[in-house]
Amino acid sequence: MSNHSEKKMNRLAVFFLTVFLAMPLNAQAEEKTQQSVKSSVVVGVVSFQAMIPDNNLENTVICPLCTAAYSTGRIQEGAEKIIEDIFTSKLGEFKEVRLIPQDRVQGIYRRVSSESFRKPFLDVLKKTGQELGADILAVGYIYRYVERVGYDYSVKSPASVAFEIYLVNAADGSIMWRGIFDKTQKSLMEDLFQISSFLRGGGKWLTAQQLSRQGMDEIFKKFPGFVR
Repeated sequence: MSNHSEKKMNRLAVFFLTVFLAMPLNAQAEEKTQQSVKSSVVVGVVSFQAMIPDNNLENTVICPLCTAAYSTGRIQEGAEKIIEDIFTSKLGEFKEVRLIPQDRVQGIYRRVSSESFRKPFLDVLKKTGQELGADILAVGYIYRYVERVGYDYSVKSPASVAFEIYLVNAADGSIMWRGIFDKTQKSLMEDLFQISSFLRGGGKWLTAQQLSRQGMDEIFKKFPGFVR
């Protein structure tokens, strides 16, 4: 065999060896990417709702999901958006969660709701989630959101917040998880049992937003295992 032919064969051998060695690495990288995609959880957050009682029910509202009756209170305008933003911000801390853009969620939810207004609410959420390609839909209800009257170390009346959040499985419309927070801040003189909560707030009278953040931290301690 000539030197030219031998050199050509050597170059081909090196090329095929390089390809052969690269194939498992590429396959592993692709498998790792697929596993990463599969391990993510796609979540759509339906706009949270302020639960205003009907005139006939006085201070009582009916939860659209569990149909239980709840006592409600004053709800500051825009409170539902404040708590929703706190929730989505908290979700964003988990690398396993991929949030669907809010405008897309609301667009599909409104259309499905109008087309399915006679169907059970869980069916509406199920269809919405499936059209979005979501694994989970989150819905939230605000029952009370009262701002404090006063300052950090002196108040006439404290902040008071009550909200409830559900996670719904888009595959079958089942409720996966429910978190509820209901609290009116009290002084240590009134309630010694909440000393840890009071100290977490810096020993101050919290605003309604600060109290909501504290409440969100509490319910996330019992959040489902798919983000652990």
